[in-house]
Amino acid sequence: MESTNYAVGLDIGTTKIVAMVGRKNDYGKIEILGIGKSKSLGVHRGVVNNITQTIQSIQQAVEEAGSASGVKIHDCVVGIAGQHIRSLQHSDYITRTNSEEVIGEEDVDDLCNQVYKLVMLPGEEIIHVLPQEYKVDGQAEIKEPIGMYGGRLEANFHVVVGQVSSIRNIGRCVKNSGLDLSGITLEPLASANAVLSQEEKEAGVALIDIGGGTTDLAIFKDGIIRHTAVIPFGGNVITEDIKEGCSIIEKQAELLKIKFGSAWPGENKDNEIVSIPGLRGREPKEITLKNLSKIIHARVVEIIEQVYMEIKNYGHEEQKKKLIAGIVLTGGGSQLKHLKQLVEYITGMDTRIGFPNEHLAGDSDAEVASPIYATAVGLVMKALEQRERNAAAMVIEEEPEVIDEPQVTEGPEDGETEEPEKQEPPKKTFLERFSDKLKDFLDNAE
Repeated sequence: MESTNYAVGLDIGTTKIVAMVGRKNDYGKIEILGIGKSKSLGVHRGVVNNITQTIQSIQQAVEEAGSASGVKIHDCVVGIAGQHIRSLQHSDYITRTNSEEVIGEEDVDDLCNQVYKLVMLPGEEIIHVLPQEYKVDGQAEIKEPIGMYGGRLEANFHVVVGQVSSIRNIGRCVKNSGLDLSGITLEPLASANAVLSQEEKEAGVALIDIGGGTTDLAIFKDGIIRHTAVIPFGGNVITEDIKEGCSIIEKQAELLKIKFGSAWPGENKDNEIVSIPGLRGREPKEITLKNLSKIIHARVVEIIEQVYMEIKNYGHEEQKKKLIAGIVLTGGGSQLKHLKQLVEYITGMDTRIGFPNEHLAGDSDAEVASPIYATAVGLVMKALEQRERNAAAMVIEEEPEVIDEPQVTEGPEDGETEEPEKQEPPKKTFLERFSDKLKDFLDNAE
């Protein structure tokens, strides 16, 4: 298969690592060609803490995805999460030298690049700079300033910041697994792309992705990302609590949670009991489902309340910032029974479970459309988008070469090179530049 046709997303999670190969079909929908997943051993709360184990897990997942899809995997787009991710609001402006000309892509780029120069805490690096709305000469609420006249261009930005070392560790793992890193994306953004519809993003929606080690939040309003946060709790803490509370081993706790777990204690009668085999000849343990759901309930409430606090920080209570579409739950943790009802009860907001089938081809496997794979599907979408962008850039770069002979005349040459100049900046987002830097850094470190 042609390498330009497909792209690979790699979701390095706390409980599992998923490699997913996909391509766009003729209708612009995404076909998933193969999935590989492996148990994630070297990741804790979204952050790599054992390089060797993570490399092994990545290789296993990639091999599985490769053989399932019949594709040789060379590069991938990776998702990043973890408790070190934070986001901040920032506004900045540039004064244009020539206000007689209309605002072009270069101006917007200059403005964005200026934000990258913000001084961060030591050891932190800006991952994404996402412009929200622009102001031109004091005229507010402009979504697209390109093509307008104006001397002063301002914008509000949503800036996502992460720890350099964590990002480099992820890059290291991917590189040592024999893959090229073609991009890094914030996981809540990837999940949001896979799960949310444009209408929801316009109306205002909070996406809560409950993973194994972290719970990611992305808030959209008027079609623009407004707030992101990563909360360092997920499904694993619930399993831990069951393990401690019932004095059983982790494997049993995980099974109990999946099979019998419920987020709502009122649901179970006292007389419903599960018997768990004891270890090595010990007596079996008997656990009432009511107790089990009490343990789960307590922890889930804590997670939801932290997320709800973030939603309030964004300003959900103000009329203008109201999230009309409410909450969308996704990720493996969203499959806990009665979670939707509990979230609605705590937040008072409409809630639905989000499946990543928004952009998938109709004949996709039911397994792929599970909330567990939301992030992976989003990363495949991002990787495909990047492929297309690079392909477009290649075409633009190749064009001047066709008109290679009349090199003496400067007019058309200038016109020709002018063209790619204009199209170039949006082609290489900061993340791509950052992954280029990361590649260089890793190459030199070898």
